[in-house]
Amino acid sequence: MGVLLTDTWAEAPLRQALLGHESGTAFAGHAGAQSAWISAAPQDEPRLRFAAAVFGLAVNQVQTGTDRHWSIEVLAGTQSQVSDDTVQLVRDVMDLHGLRSAREVADRLGQMRVMAASRVRARREASPPQLQPSRRALRQPYAAFFAVEEYDLDVPRLTGGAKLAVTRAAFVSGDAVTVLPYDPRRDRVLVIEQFRAGPYGRGDPDCYLFEAIAGRIDAGETPEQAGRREAVEEAGLTLGAFWPVAAYYPTPGAMTEYLYSYVAVCDLPDGSAGVFGLAEESEDIRGHLLDFAAFMAMVSDGRIRNAPLILTVLWLQRERDRLRAAAPA
Repeated sequence: MGVLLTDTWAEAPLRQALLGHESGTAFAGHAGAQSAWISAAPQDEPRLRFAAAVFGLAVNQVQTGTDRHWSIEVLAGTQSQVSDDTVQLVRDVMDLHGLRSAREVADRLGQMRVMAASRVRARREASPPQLQPSRRALRQPYAAFFAVEEYDLDVPRLTGGAKLAVTRAAFVSGDAVTVLPYDPRRDRVLVIEQFRAGPYGRGDPDCYLFEAIAGRIDAGETPEQAGRREAVEEAGLTLGAFWPVAAYYPTPGAMTEYLYSYVAVCDLPDGSAGVFGLAEESEDIRGHLLDFAAFMAMVSDGRIRNAPLILTVLWLQRERDRLRAAAPA
């Protein structure tokens, strides 16, 4: 058995992600075609069919002499090198083989691309790990816009000795960015207000929170690019210089979410706050202009209840004089 893919898909990491093992030999396809064969054992056929169904590709049997192969349409495009994000996406898709139908996985490819990029970003930015758990099993009891993954793990002990066998679950979502627009000349900020499902699910009568501008980091975006895009979508603002506040896990015991928080210099004259949001995402977002003193009063009296915004406020309180001194007159 084999699979016909583009030349970029002949790379070893992608073969391993697709087949689930290190075997598989790439060799050139027919003359003039940007393609290559990846050899595969007969038992790999279900994985290849699953991948083809998820990515919406045609599958055909091809006879080459006495050998019989499976051919699959171009999957990775014609770039000279397949990206780490693509390899991770294929790995994540194939992890669901036998757990979810191909249609269910295909319907979530957009969200899965965001999460794949987040996993690659995590590896690139992390320090070399001292301890590394190994996974024995993966389950996915829920998958829609977000997903829940449950893992059976062997976790190294901090003091050494036999590993702990544990089962843990995580609410899976991609990396996100928060950005607080700050006008250093007028000494004011813009915060947004919107309905949040978290307080509603907790039973909080007040489900509308004041927050910084925020959103998911799309595949192929940097955190800053995502912050600039979200500022336009949620507040109609064009941001200036970005000042990094922190990068962190807000709820590491239960969520995969990793946040990049910023303060961004912005011109905020009277009348610059409005109602924004994307209709296709059912967003209803109202902006509020706040003088810095009024902003701090809202933090002190508990009206600001959003953790990334509180963290950002404390950073701005410390750095405010420096930002004001650097602002043009």
